[in-house]
Amino acid sequence: METILAGHYQIVRHLGGGGFGQTFLARDSHLPGNPLCVVKQLQPKVNDSATLEVAKRLFEREAQSLSKLGYHDQIPRLLAHFEQNEEFYLVQDFIPGQSLSQELIPGQQLMENYVMELLQDILQVLSFVHQHQVIHRDIKPANLIRRSQDGKIVLIDFGAVKEVSSQVGNASGQTSLTVAVGSPGYMPSEQLAFKPHFSSDIYAVGIVCLKALTGLSPKNQEIPTDSRGEFCCAAFQDIAPVSSGLATIIDRMVRYDYRQRYATATEALQALEQLKSNQSVSHTTTTMFIPTASVEPTIWEQPEGQVSLDSPFYIERPPIEPDCYETIVQPGALIRVKAPRQMGKSSLMSRILYQATQSGYRMASLNFQSADAEFFTNLDLFLQWFCATIAEELDLEDQLEKYWKGPLGSKNKCTKYFQKYLFAEISSPIVIGLDEVDQIFQHPVIATDFF
Repeated sequence: METILAGHYQIVRHLGGGGFGQTFLARDSHLPGNPLCVVKQLQPKVNDSATLEVAKRLFEREAQSLSKLGYHDQIPRLLAHFEQNEEFYLVQDFIPGQSLSQELIPGQQLMENYVMELLQDILQVLSFVHQHQVIHRDIKPANLIRRSQDGKIVLIDFGAVKEVSSQVGNASGQTSLTVAVGSPGYMPSEQLAFKPHFSSDIYAVGIVCLKALTGLSPKNQEIPTDSRGEFCCAAFQDIAPVSSGLATIIDRMVRYDYRQRYATATEALQALEQLKSNQSVSHTTTTMFIPTASVEPTIWEQPEGQVSLDSPFYIERPPIEPDCYETIVQPGALIRVKAPRQMGKSSLMSRILYQATQSGYRMASLNFQSADAEFFTNLDLFLQWFCATIAEELDLEDQLEKYWKGPLGSKNKCTKYFQKYLFAEISSPIVIGLDEVDQIFQHPVIATDFF
């Protein structure tokens, strides 16, 4: 193809392609700063007129959908749509970030809390799509981009969309399509039969969640099913336990019969938000500093990990840093750092803790991944480990034998240990950094009492 399109789109490199086209990264020389954009070229791998007509129809539909949906913050804007030398092109926003396929590493099981946040992010943008009477039909990790700017999920690749309002009905009132579009492993049965529904997208999102929870591939049919052949969280509880609330939602999303799923993304989102609301009510508020990133000092600076305080790789994101620095020195302050992987959580946390130490605070940091598995099976053992670790971080002797006596319960003994020993020995304010807090949510026997 030509290296310059429409007189001002300079092709930079090839990004990828499929059966109906190729995708390129380009620069727009007509705009200040020559910003990057994505150019899609219609390029069917076959030459018969029927297939070409289907490809053109899908391509035109993508342009129409993007022009209607692209004003949503998590959908790329359509910048141009044109024909050149009997080739069809559309140009859309370039989204800096990485696809979800890079986060969902084969064999790696992700935290339930991560999956809930991911599910909510996807359903929020998909709800907007469904409200505009559009079925995406190709939701999969490769079409979900984690935007570098803010960590939000951006839904891309609308080449397979189907507008419900323009569907053609036959004599029986059923929808008639000429091509089944989607990706193996993420397409439900009705979509393979050319009859997609809004709940077909719900199925695909549910499969993405199952992949995240299990680390198994839906494309290779690795995810276990129950005796009826249905996907459900109970089928893999032995390798990746899922709480009953989230399991109920995901199980309904991936039902074989589309009528048993949530009808739209809005309905699924409401169920998820209700679950999260119930969980927040059941947890008490803590006055500890609870980040989700490590404060372990690094010897060799690597841009993809935690960077040093004076690193040129660290980019401040006002007002986040000033707000955190002001908050951390307030009595009883709580800061929760929550973001996807490799978004700079650990580097931000190190700066927050440094700010606190500069104000005279004593610092203790703890990583829950360092706790032996047996500690998560018993609240008393867990709280003893917690107290002993904090004492060590503060360079104090272990006094558990003295304070862990009497008929008081484990929580009261823990409170007594902090108030009568740790706080009494330290005259300055204390800032506590807790890393990998999500580990605790996997153990209901201790989670509620601890928090």
